[in-house]
Amino acid sequence: MPRIATVDRDLCKPKECNKECFRFCPLMKNKVQVMEVDGNSGRPVIRENLCVGCGICVKKCPFSAITIVNLPQELEGMCVHAHGINAFRLYRLPPPRKGQVLGLIGPNGIGKSSVLRILAGELVPNLGIINGQPSKEQVISFFAGTELQVYFKELYSGAIRVVHKVQHVDKIPRYVKGMAGELLKKVDEKGAWRELAARLDLEDLLDREVNALSGGELQRLAIVAACCREADVYIFDEPASYLDVMQRLKVSKIIRSLAEAGKTVIIAEHDLAILDYVSDRTCIIYGKPGAYGVVSQPYGVRVGVNIYLDGYIPGENVRFRNEPIRFRVKPRPRESQLTDELLSWPQFKVELGSFCLESEGGTIHKGEVVGILGPNGIGKTTFIKRLLELLSSVEGPTPRDFKLSYKPQYLIPETDETVYEYLSRNLETLMATSWFKAEVASPFLLEPLYDRRLHSLSGGELQRVSIACALAREADVYLLDEPSAYLDVEQRLAMAKLVRRIVEEKKAAAFVVEHDLLVMDAIADSIMVFQGEPGKRGIASAPIDLRTGFNDFLRRLDVTFRRDLHSGRVRVNKPDSFLHRKQRGMGEYYYIPEKEEE
Repeated sequence: MPRIATVDRDLCKPKECNKECFRFCPLMKNKVQVMEVDGNSGRPVIRENLCVGCGICVKKCPFSAITIVNLPQELEGMCVHAHGINAFRLYRLPPPRKGQVLGLIGPNGIGKSSVLRILAGELVPNLGIINGQPSKEQVISFFAGTELQVYFKELYSGAIRVVHKVQHVDKIPRYVKGMAGELLKKVDEKGAWRELAARLDLEDLLDREVNALSGGELQRLAIVAACCREADVYIFDEPASYLDVMQRLKVSKIIRSLAEAGKTVIIAEHDLAILDYVSDRTCIIYGKPGAYGVVSQPYGVRVGVNIYLDGYIPGENVRFRNEPIRFRVKPRPRESQLTDELLSWPQFKVELGSFCLESEGGTIHKGEVVGILGPNGIGKTTFIKRLLELLSSVEGPTPRDFKLSYKPQYLIPETDETVYEYLSRNLETLMATSWFKAEVASPFLLEPLYDRRLHSLSGGELQRVSIACALAREADVYLLDEPSAYLDVEQRLAMAKLVRRIVEEKKAAAFVVEHDLLVMDAIADSIMVFQGEPGKRGIASAPIDLRTGFNDFLRRLDVTFRRDLHSGRVRVNKPDSFLHRKQRGMGEYYYIPEKEEE
């Protein structure tokens, strides 16, 4: 049976341990040299052909740096790329197809970016050969008899051209200088940059320096720059990051237009509603993050997303999640379920320079989650911060008894402490409880991060720490600003499930600012809709029931939802489809009531 042994270079600290992996290994005790010390780093090097997979070193390692995985026999000889000795390995690749959008689904650290770099020609796969690099001809031969053989033959011969929109757009200012408009003029090969810039609302930003743009503005700039170039294959790595709902839908339509023009398009995305909306086929990447990833065969997008939510691939007889993920088919009636008022706030107005936010007064109940929807720059974060100031003086508990827990939009580490020190300082004795370990630390995979410094964490890791810290506190009201940013699909749904459980069990309430419509549908009982002119004026409604709120919001976007009969998740109707026209005519943009469906 093929076996993978990985040693996490960030977690392994050979100078701070007693070499437990060597001392407790039964083979090492019997003089079988299954491990040796790397001369440069001092880390263990595990010989996988000698390892019996007992897992003792995994349990004894004080930093949880070692992973031993037994793979199915079918994967032997199918390794496409290995990142080094005892490092991550990728098995199989998805087959792109001309005139279609291929979507990739999978958790963070499972190999999606590696797949995209290989298909872009930026990384030549080593076919699992650690001490050497196969030639491009060998790579082509490896995929003989498949669609990928033709693809790599054309890619390596220069017959096709690939444009790759990278994942980390926040790093663009390090490499690109100058005005945004000048950048688009330089890369434009279709004469379409002005049209695309207008479609993504970039016209007012063309005279600004690239290093002065926000994350969402950089994302839209990168997408326009990619689409302006003439290519045969377009690759987008997480194009919805930093964008609001309206911008995500506009980007989706532009990506769809590339496929309709006969181009090959590949996209990796964590927003399932957007992935479902834009893709024709999808491949699931499963395995163990940081250890190995396996690419499934392609499925139709509806079937593929449902398989991912089920956690079981019938065609390969593989289960990668213990329980399927299901969604409520219709929203809870706000008036009948939420009767115990927790607090209310008055109408207020906030002026920040040239921007003005006006908010209606509202009420929130015990056990209620209020979702906040609206475009970027409309005042959602300003509302949350102002609400923090107002809550201590509104009706309800007295200020000394009233507890708030706030997760900001961005967690900026102010000290060089470890994750464990940060959580201990904020949560005190709570970390030692079985509740914290089972309900918070386990779903958010916090324990492997305990010894890491806050400054060394990625955006997704910082987000998990910040959410865990906010939700674990005892509070009457939780205020969460964009909690799904940087998280993968499973972490987003785990976050939504945890928020609902904490609010209901503690008889608390929560405000959640969110752009992922699937997460918002799963987490919210009621909705606050923000409208106005981004950057100039925002108007916030009072909390209203989910159906009315979504209908109001989606009507402005001219987008309709339907429900998947298998999983209950929301799906975005394609423009001008029969269901879209039917629901728009009925005025039901969120879902069709049961009596109408019958």
